[in-house]
Amino acid sequence: TMSDYVGNKAIISVHNHNDLGLATANSLFGIMAGARQIECTINGIGERAGNAALEEIVMAIKTRKDEFSGLYTDIVCKEIYKTSRLVSSITGMEPQANKSIVGKNAFLHESGIHQDGVLKHPETYEIIKASDIGLENDNIVLGKHSGRHAVKSKLETLGFDLSDNELNAAFERFKILADQKKDIFDDDLRALVTDEMIKIPEIFEVITLSSNSCNKGHSSASITIRHKDRIISDSALGNGSVDSIFKAVDRISNINGILKDYQVKAVSSGKDAMAKVTVKVQFEEKMVVLGSGLDVDTMLASAKAYVAALNSYLNLRK
Repeated sequence: TMSDYVGNKAIISVHNHNDLGLATANSLFGIMAGARQIECTINGIGERAGNAALEEIVMAIKTRKDEFSGLYTDIVCKEIYKTSRLVSSITGMEPQANKSIVGKNAFLHESGIHQDGVLKHPETYEIIKASDIGLENDNIVLGKHSGRHAVKSKLETLGFDLSDNELNAAFERFKILADQKKDIFDDDLRALVTDEMIKIPEIFEVITLSSNSCNKGHSSASITIRHKDRIISDSALGNGSVDSIFKAVDRISNINGILKDYQVKAVSSGKDAMAKVTVKVQFEEKMVVLGSGLDVDTMLASAKAYVAALNSYLNLRK
């Protein structure tokens, strides 16, 4: 083993990438060979195919005492899922649905034989309980008639420790959303609060948006934006609704952005689900920045995301 060569003179560290899908396996074999430090990342994010996933390594050591007897980490396992969701929200990089431990399907059972087995004896198919990583299903779905206390309680369950001002801001956004969609799920609340928490100073702010799509010819968009004490409106034509929105923003800001990446995903389920749009935009000076927008209207979420990227660029330029 490694310890045979270095004894107590050094702590061996392993740093594995996932090019062949073996980052976690190699990290665990490194531990077996005497390594006592692992370099890893939440959700396995990183260069190329990513790094070794922290959640996989931690739960493997915790679960397989037969292989890792006497070894442990100080990671608080019940914070794993919350941390995974937070990192996904900030980076815009969502783990694949069938990702182990933190994927949205990791604890779902669809086939009849699986459902029957889990109901009779959970350990039949689940080596890890969802509650072990902090994924709690309390079956409380909030709606427009839910009060401030219910929202506060749910946010605490999700791991948010908010000040009174932050709670008030979250509740105001919740009430606006509750008028737009029937049921508000855990992921909706996570998205709302995270979106509010990671906001940077708003040099530009979207006020209203009107967009028209056309399957033949150009689409158009008209947008109203607040800049300092001014309210500015403008319109633009583009190749599709999203392109016309971004061009209208460019006209108002007098800064041209080049879209490098555009992603949109439904935050929860249902026809009235909120859209989370994430964009990567290259502005002047070859600077590429990230922006995200959240709304039940995908086009408005797109406008918010692009303006968020513009605000990031302007704040960084300062």
